[in-house]
Amino acid sequence: MSDVATIRSTSGTGVIRVLKADEQHLLRDHLLRLEPESRHDRFNGGISEEFLRSYAARSFENGAIVIAYLQDGVVRGAAELHGPEQSLDGEPEIAFSVETRIRRQGVGSALFEQLLEEAQRKGYTRLRITTGGQNEAMKALANKFGAHLSFRRGEATGTVDLSRSAALVTKPAPRATAPLSVVMARDVMRANQAMWGHVLRFYAGLLDGSQRMGTR
Repeated sequence: MSDVATIRSTSGTGVIRVLKADEQHLLRDHLLRLEPESRHDRFNGGISEEFLRSYAARSFENGAIVIAYLQDGVVRGAAELHGPEQSLDGEPEIAFSVETRIRRQGVGSALFEQLLEEAQRKGYTRLRITTGGQNEAMKALANKFGAHLSFRRGEATGTVDLSRSAALVTKPAPRATAPLSVVMARDVMRANQAMWGHVLRFYAGLLDGSQRMGTR
């Protein structure tokens, strides 16, 4: 997949695309840049740097699809789609991480939309999402796309029904166009206005000339 979206924000302009297999280091570096609170929200616990390095490499080895938001070639946000073969209950799982400096700028929603489209292309009908119980931003984003979350042992877990969430994906509204009859009537009106404008100016000129001759 080439660049699928361009986002302009206060922190700069970036693109959204799928990372290639040889770009796992971009995901790794992004995860390493997350501050402790964000790491806890993403993995629901304290995570070491060694774990993050191993996780990034293992995700690509296991065939995960990673859709990333990049600014100047650096990943600042990532949405991961892990296949059902990597899950204990056979459901595909999704995960998100966005660096603090670009939050609340529409990046999370854009990544979620692209991830749902990718999941639909693969024929998935349900997705599981898990996040830290205190991750309000992620919970709000999941609810926006129809996830039903439950809380247990400090984490929030839910499922996304793709048959329902597809209707929530934002699409640009078609531009309204006027019926042909309305366009024709409008053009006739404009033509009439122009014609009468010329006529009035012509008679005004004649009247002004007559008045001048009468004063001689």
